[in-house]
Amino acid sequence: MRVQDQYDIVLFDGVCNLCNNAVDFIMQRDKKRQFKVGALQDEHVKKMLKSYEINEEYLDSLVLIRKDQVFYKSRAALEISRKLNALWPLFYGFIIIPAFIRDPIYDWIATNRYKWFGKKETCRLPSEEEQNQFLSEEDML
Repeated sequence: MRVQDQYDIVLFDGVCNLCNNAVDFIMQRDKKRQFKVGALQDEHVKKMLKSYEINEEYLDSLVLIRKDQVFYKSRAALEISRKLNALWPLFYGFIIIPAFIRDPIYDWIATNRYKWFGKKETCRLPSEEEQNQFLSEEDML
């Protein structure tokens, strides 16, 4: 069975501080362990991107893969919020705002994320406690 049939896959820019903080936020609120995360720059993740016909150089958005569906930008964020603990699923209500309004706001933040939040020199590596939440090469077999 494919990993994306068992988990929602959250792909993020691994050098972006904002993106890394968002991943921490997701993992802390994913009490049911419904998500696996991976940096868009990782080689095994790039193979997954190819199978979904996503350009492997695409780093400008959060990407959510759920089985055979791919969600980008604000839709990905809303779909993720829907499965988090506490009151975060309430944010899914913003789905009623059309994407042509939501996504330009998302794009504005994405365009400025390095300037506002900074950037790491290399992709984030998971801690020992986080390793089972990150995509691994074994997940791709």
